[in-house]
Amino acid sequence: MRSLVLFKTAFLVLMFSFSRETNAQNKNEYFTIENYYKVKWGYADEFIDLWKANHYPLLKKAKEKGDIINVIAEKPKLHSGEDTRWDFKVILIFKDAKTAFDPDLTEPYKQSLYKDLEKLKKDEQHRFELLIAHWDVMIEKVEL
Repeated sequence: MRSLVLFKTAFLVLMFSFSRETNAQNKNEYFTIENYYKVKWGYADEFIDLWKANHYPLLKKAKEKGDIINVIAEKPKLHSGEDTRWDFKVILIFKDAKTAFDPDLTEPYKQSLYKDLEKLKKDEQHRFELLIAHWDVMIEKVEL
């Protein structure tokens, strides 16, 4: 009887520990999206400047709030073939998938960051006119 009680106690402790570890892992799993931009030849720097002036401040506000964990921007040092070329990549690490897919995540910050919303709209329209292609890649870790 005593061994049965010890077995049940050990089993419950093991299950409780596993449950806590799994919940902790799920709470700390961030959601990463890589955004790739392919821009018309000769306009990559203008596109990046517009992105930094108009979109990045919104992402920084979301980062300050804790919805975004990190924002990383990269551009290639060398050119690749036209079919595989990209000019600008932004890696966004969100606190979770729900936040990543919130279409209004940065909307509340526009009023406080930009005095002239019509100019922002026009600049953003121009930024997207410079694009040839844009794609987003959802990333997940692979345990090795």
